[in-house]
Amino acid sequence: MGPIMTGRLPSLNGLRAFEAAARHLSFTNAASELNVTQTAISHQIRRLEQELGIRLFVRQNRALALTPEAKDYLPGVRAAFNDLRLATDRVLRRDNDHVLTVSTLASLAAKWLLPRLSAFQEAHPGIDVRITTSTSLIDFKSGDVDAAIRYGRGHWPGLRADWLMADELFPVCSPALLTGEKPLRCPQDLAHHTLLHSSGGYDDDWRLWLTAAGLPADISKQPGLTFDLILVTVQAALDGLGVAMGRTSYVEADIAKGRLVVPFKIALPADAGFYLVSPEASADQPKLASFRQWLKASLQNKT
Repeated sequence: MGPIMTGRLPSLNGLRAFEAAARHLSFTNAASELNVTQTAISHQIRRLEQELGIRLFVRQNRALALTPEAKDYLPGVRAAFNDLRLATDRVLRRDNDHVLTVSTLASLAAKWLLPRLSAFQEAHPGIDVRITTSTSLIDFKSGDVDAAIRYGRGHWPGLRADWLMADELFPVCSPALLTGEKPLRCPQDLAHHTLLHSSGGYDDDWRLWLTAAGLPADISKQPGLTFDLILVTVQAALDGLGVAMGRTSYVEADIAKGRLVVPFKIALPADAGFYLVSPEASADQPKLASFRQWLKASLQNKT
């Protein structure tokens, strides 16, 4: 049999045998995984090689190795099988209609989203909300996440982005620092205090605020403490370790309860905000629509 014609697909069994044998670099282990004989694996791969018109495996010192053509072919085959598995999982997932998976930053989840979720559960007891945290952008093609709360300007191709809230930048600290040995009365007093910084995209917050306040940006370079999560930075401020640059969503609850104070009236409006993001094709699912409506209402009511 000659090479397959353009547009035709080779034998699915042959592709399965190839992917398994390439992963194990062993016909024996591939046969065990697929519950067939080693002879069957050999026949399926030989047939696949005939269909493709290329050689896929070579023997080297009693070891199995991929040919250069097979190395180029394998990633696409592996990705195709992975897509088939994911598609099958989605079709067979019985609880898909009532399970809502939302991705967000760990700090935002802890300080802002989780305190509100009990109200949503009371209003929508039939929807099971699952929160997953990540610092990277979500690949919605996997089907594992229904929506994400992202920070940005709302422009993500192929996604629906619903505005939630803006974030202002302003210093926050423990009430104890206002009347301590070196009280905070004006922005210039920051030169005598430890500044608490957050990395991971928030490195410039102090410099931006100092510039807006008319203070030397170099104050941000004085010795301080840096944390990789805003959640930890806020906790350091609560513990009185220094002055943190707060963002509304992360500190409003602690300010309302008096655990943190805003020593100055200068706030820097952020040029971006938080959005609820979801694929356009699934944005109107009932479970997601209910969550979106509730979230917007809770923000308007400040609940």
